[in-house]
Amino acid sequence: MIELNKGRKWIRIWLMTGLVMLFVQVIVGGITRLTGSGLSITKWEIVTGTLPPMNEIAWKEAYELYQATPQYEKINQGLSMGQFQFIYFWEYIHRLWARVMGFVFIIPFVYFYFKGYLQGELLRRMIVVFFLAALAAAFGWIMVASGLVNRPWVNAYKLSIHLGIALAVIGYLYLTYIKTSNFTIQKFELPFSAKWLKVLFALILIQIFLGGIMSGMKAALVYPSWPDMNSEIIPAILFNPSMWTLQSFINYDATSFMSALIQVLHRSTAYIIILLFVYLLSKIIKRRHLIDSLFYRSFIWMSLIVGTQVLLGILTLVFSVGQIPVLWGVLHQGVAIFVLLGILNTRFIYKYSLGTGV
Repeated sequence: MIELNKGRKWIRIWLMTGLVMLFVQVIVGGITRLTGSGLSITKWEIVTGTLPPMNEIAWKEAYELYQATPQYEKINQGLSMGQFQFIYFWEYIHRLWARVMGFVFIIPFVYFYFKGYLQGELLRRMIVVFFLAALAAAFGWIMVASGLVNRPWVNAYKLSIHLGIALAVIGYLYLTYIKTSNFTIQKFELPFSAKWLKVLFALILIQIFLGGIMSGMKAALVYPSWPDMNSEIIPAILFNPSMWTLQSFINYDATSFMSALIQVLHRSTAYIIILLFVYLLSKIIKRRHLIDSLFYRSFIWMSLIVGTQVLLGILTLVFSVGQIPVLWGVLHQGVAIFVLLGILNTRFIYKYSLGTGV
């Protein structure tokens, strides 16, 4: 645990504020992606980009820059100024919120540092948070830039890395937050679950990354059905040896091969996670009287969240006919964050109860 001799209350409020703001940022990022707004701002202007176009001439200039992008030429030909302003709004909010977060983190950081509130492990962890946040911002622009040349969408792999870094910031900040808490955990040991919690954590990380790739490729539009995939259990294209080439992975939007592959992997990983949850849940319920109540409640809540996430994934899939539904897609992405925080919380409690460090 992190020892806080001074300013515990304000440090924890600061950390929680950061967590909430990061959550909002990921949600706004999801809306930006699903509304096709991410490429509407073609420049990365950290200072001057703080203000949106303020007059008709400025809007016309911004629109003309967007008209030179592949997305406009291949998808949004004839977009009205009002429609352009709509997609511009979401990308602008996404970038503006990132700037606001910078102030919310940096100004209190400086104040707390000179007050002596930030020392030792907490100081080191916050420096890591700043580094990851800066990396996420930089990769966000790399991701956007990938959609301004040739392809009318951002690169799916880069989008997944951007999302992964953002979730790493949230996860690391959350662990920092709970390490500043005061609580007592009864010592207990579950030999059967120790290794499986590690496996579950790894599977959830893989699943989130696969989900990012799937969303970036808009794979749900190609196979919007469940439990089958357009009347097939496994699409026939995956059994075609000629499709298993490097070019199929690079030019993933040229055929349905990658959409099929990423969906099969995403669905299969989800089924494995469900089975592992059922196994662990049955074991934990049988030994409830031997387990710390904090761990038990954490695992039960995580199980409910995972169940909700599976349902949201199915709904997002079956409603992705013609276009991916913004509401279900954003909910699915948002709940993924709680799945991540749930497994981090559960593993933290278990490792802390054993005194093996966190």
